[in-house]
Amino acid sequence: MFDTQQANGYREPLPGIRQKTRVYGDKTLLTEFVLTQGSVLPVHAHPYEQTGYLIQGRLRLRIGEQEFEAQSGDAWCIPANVEHGAHTLEDAVAIEVFSPVREDYLPQPE
Repeated sequence: MFDTQQANGYREPLPGIRQKTRVYGDKTLLTEFVLTQGSVLPVHAHPYEQTGYLIQGRLRLRIGEQEFEAQSGDAWCIPANVEHGAHTLEDAVAIEVFSPVREDYLPQPE
């Protein structure tokens, strides 16, 4: 599977947070997140392991009891079922991989 960069195909699950699944396979799914300064991802947990890489911007991440101020080039791993959330300190773009595949993030037919 290949994907090319296009401006369409994003959805906005929360104010200021846009996401688009770029590619996926049998066991992993890769999603691009575009976050606007001031947007908040509330603390939540899910049964997916989640690894991420911050391409640009700054985020304050909370994973379990730990907090971390991520800058461009930083990466993280969130184990399954661990509470986590984020505050966007400046406009940001992040790539995250989920395993197993998140059915709710699969592209919907048009």
